Amino acid sequence: MKHILSLLILLLLAVTPAAAQDTTLTVITHDSFSYSEDVMQSFQDETGITVEVLRLGDAGTMINQSILSRKNPLGDVMYGVDNTFLSRALNADLFIPYESPALADVPEEFIVDDEFRVTPVDYGDVCLNYDVAYFEENDLAVPQSLADLTDPAYEGLLVVENPASSSPGLAFLLTTIAVFGEEGGYTYLDYWADLVANDVFISDDWSDAYYTQFSGSTDSQGTRPLVVSYASSPPVEVYFLPEPPEAAPTGSIVADDTCFRQIEFVGILQGTDNEDAARQFVNFLLSREFQQDMPLNMFVFPVLPDAELPEIFEEYAAVPEQAVTLDIDEIDTNRERWILEWTETVLR
Repeated sequence: MKHILSLLILLLLAVTPAAAQDTTLTVITHDSFSYSEDVMQSFQDETGITVEVLRLGDAGTMINQSILSRKNPLGDVMYGVDNTFLSRALNADLFIPYESPALADVPEEFIVDDEFRVTPVDYGDVCLNYDVAYFEENDLAVPQSLADLTDPAYEGLLVVENPASSSPGLAFLLTTIAVFGEEGGYTYLDYWADLVANDVFISDDWSDAYYTQFSGSTDSQGTRPLVVSYASSPPVEVYFLPEPPEAAPTGSIVADDTCFRQIEFVGILQGTDNEDAARQFVNFLLSREFQQDMPLNMFVFPVLPDAELPEIFEEYAAVPEQAVTLDIDEIDTNRERWILEWTETVLR
């Protein structure tokens, strides 16, 4: 009997350390979250942490669901909240503060929360994209300003996203507010009324706008040659073509005051039982390995300034010289009112 008991104790001692290291971390994110399997596997092998990814739609939908489930969180970490919706998440007290040591290498312009409840990971510019072939075949000039989109020449050509449910949609709404303002002879609401009169199409999310309504994507059967997307979208089209083209089939309009700078963050969710593992995951997202893996997976720019970009990204991704930005406090104060005003003007 003693021998059996001793054997059981030895077996318990042998398996307990390994079991203690076996942690499953659930990452809540949007549908566009993507990564190279070997990069994620490397993190899991080094830490003993198993990463499970739970995609919840667009960023706006993800945040809304996380607020509703705050007392019983759906995961441990949230990746993909951006500066257009950030204040909503912060006001709901979704995150545990954590200042990653890797932030020492991140430019201050990306660190917008001095309590470190969220950590910047990447950025991109929400811009108008266009179908190159359509404009060439129809001998039509590509619009170079927001005002151009109200011209009858572009009637029925534009698709945008609903700002209530889509982060690029909200970014575009904020761009129009920054450009046209709320007071004076011609306001952002007047502008949107003109877009409606010019037959703008409103999609619920980016995926529908880009892959269903937009004519420029190789995966789309859409008919509209103008879409609100990202300045880094053209490399996506080039990357997935079977043979490299002479030129990208889509382009980005990066003229002054047509793009909004969007920063994406990661945060550790309140109520997690895996805070240490969550901190390691945050550090991992700022590692050079992951930062250099992002461009060809999510087609965003890394926040580490010395992270190398792939050649296709350097060649086809446009960067606006003057991207529009708004302070997150201004967005917080006015966002719900702006969305309500937009809804009453555009959808009713």
